[in-house]
Amino acid sequence: MAVTPQTNTDLAGIAARMQEIDSFVLCGHVNPDGDCIGSQLALMWALRALGKRVDCLLARDDALDAGLCSLPGSDELVSASSYDGAAQAFVACDVPTVERLADAADVQKRCSVTFTVDHHAVESCMSQFNYVDPDAAATALIVWKLIEALGVQPDERMAHCAYAGLMTDTGGFRYQNTDAACFAVAAEMVVAGASPADCATAFFQNRSLASVRLMERMLDHAEIDLADGLAISYVTRADFEACGAVRADAEPLIDTLRSIEGVRVAAILRENDGVVRGSLRAKDATDVARVARLFGGGGHVAAAGLTYEGGLADAVSDVRAALLSALSVLEAKG
Repeated sequence: MAVTPQTNTDLAGIAARMQEIDSFVLCGHVNPDGDCIGSQLALMWALRALGKRVDCLLARDDALDAGLCSLPGSDELVSASSYDGAAQAFVACDVPTVERLADAADVQKRCSVTFTVDHHAVESCMSQFNYVDPDAAATALIVWKLIEALGVQPDERMAHCAYAGLMTDTGGFRYQNTDAACFAVAAEMVVAGASPADCATAFFQNRSLASVRLMERMLDHAEIDLADGLAISYVTRADFEACGAVRADAEPLIDTLRSIEGVRVAAILRENDGVVRGSLRAKDATDVARVARLFGGGGHVAAAGLTYEGGLADAVSDVRAALLSALSVLEAKG
């Protein structure tokens, strides 16, 4: 495990403290992905197996895609803005900063004990008990170890949710963060009842027609610079409306650009309520998280997100320039 400034306990310590608590509320980051929701739900089932009362929240009222909706317990997720319950403890799963908790930040303040379980490296902690391991390919890996530390025998629901988190954050075990630990733990999850085929079908072979139509528009807008290895594109609000698409339908678009031969870094920008949100992905050692931080975002070296305060044309221009600079820095290093 990498040593991080925000980690102040180990999983045994977190498990011991959780054993003393009767009620929990769990939440992940805005625009939740498979690792975010999968980690929450796996931990929810584990804590309930210990007789705890557990609620799971969405940081914002985000629509979930078909893959996320396939996870056992996903129907229990409620928007933090409408949550009026009370719990002793708040657990932030796969979310590094209070800003990424959005509406759930107010719920966190109402809880007397706070935990963070995550794999995003940031400068400071936001909870009383923090375990952050940026070397872990997915938060689901950490949650799986936490389930063991809690003394819970994982069942099919826990295994399926955790496997989905690991599978999605490694891009189906294809990304640079995929290591031997991923396969070893994935095997444990399968033994406990996870179905690789069902997970892969739900997340990778279940796109809506609206998403396919949105991909066509994204490709029409795409700028492919094979000399520098950069692919950048965008989707507008008009594109979403014309395709009948929702935010979740844009999630697969970045992988389409990333998969193009000769592309080293890909970026997708989308108009959203007066700002532009972006997803960045790298196939080489280019640090896209550093680029994302220039625009108030963050993430991992090979996968990051950002929010641009300004218009779409300016966002495309500025993000393109920043990514080209990052690519040239890597070239200079050799």
